[in-house]
Amino acid sequence: MQAQKKHILYFWLLAGLLVFALLLNVSLGSVAIPLEDVLRSISGQEATKETWQFIIAEYRLPKAITAMLTGSALAVSGLLMQTLFRNPLAGPFVLGLSSGASLGVAILILGAGAFGSFFGSVLLSQWSLVVASALGSFLVLLAVLAVTFKIKDTMAILIIGLMFGSVTAAVVSVLSYFTNAEKLQQYIFWSFGSLGNQSWSGVTIMVLCCFLGFLLAFSSGKSLNALLLGENYAKSMGVRIKRTTVLIILATSILAGGITAFVGPIAFVGLAVPHITRQYFKSSNHFTLLPAVMLSGAILMLLCDTVAQLPGSEYTLPINAITSLVGAPVVIWLLVRKRKLLF
Repeated sequence: MQAQKKHILYFWLLAGLLVFALLLNVSLGSVAIPLEDVLRSISGQEATKETWQFIIAEYRLPKAITAMLTGSALAVSGLLMQTLFRNPLAGPFVLGLSSGASLGVAILILGAGAFGSFFGSVLLSQWSLVVASALGSFLVLLAVLAVTFKIKDTMAILIIGLMFGSVTAAVVSVLSYFTNAEKLQQYIFWSFGSLGNQSWSGVTIMVLCCFLGFLLAFSSGKSLNALLLGENYAKSMGVRIKRTTVLIILATSILAGGITAFVGPIAFVGLAVPHITRQYFKSSNHFTLLPAVMLSGAILMLLCDTVAQLPGSEYTLPINAITSLVGAPVVIWLLVRKRKLLF
């Protein structure tokens, strides 16, 4: 009962931190916008200046929502993979989804150079990159699912997923070697990850992907709790291992693959947030951990994006670099302080 009260308190604290991080993210940037105007705009009223209203409605608010969805989706994906494989080093891209997305984008960028400037610019539009990334992730997903139906051992699925990632990464390296400097630079910029320049239609698609992925994850909550004690125990509890494995892989693919298609590969969040959350909640119950990592991931991404914006400057740092620079020391400090890894 005491633990439950503590969890409720933590959830309220996380909710408050999420609101604070959201307002801070929307308020700060190359142009500082007063908090009062941010609140007015979010509540449906008009900001004091028309330019502020445009910046909030068309750029910063979609970016902030994208950051929250990205953090939540990758954190949940990481938790699912760590539980399925019972491996604290497993992350959302352990199945090769990120490498598949990178392969799709690399093929598109390399192929665009074979066409004229007009067709090349059409091929390299935002939506074409999204489609190419999603298609690459989907093809890797199909390969992993085909293997899943053939093999019962989840550790074998983990190793095969890593091999798929290695093969696709190798193909990307070969394509990059034969690409000219301009196209290679475009690919590298995509691989840095970016939360900005998202349209409301893109945000809507991400919301739908996250809703479906979260639904599959929560529906597998009991099975995830049983899997923590091993497959044999889960079977004795009536868990259908193969069906559960497929559902977890599908949920991870929808969440991680859908997000990667829009924002590029984002490192660290999926691996670290579940560990950070466990350090405070000290629970193995996934009905507690799932919403906790959702909130924690959203907060971390908002704070990292705020730092990446370099408030007061016209420059924006790669979000991938910030997630690791900000997050890794936090995890190291937590583990040193707690002296053990809760898993």
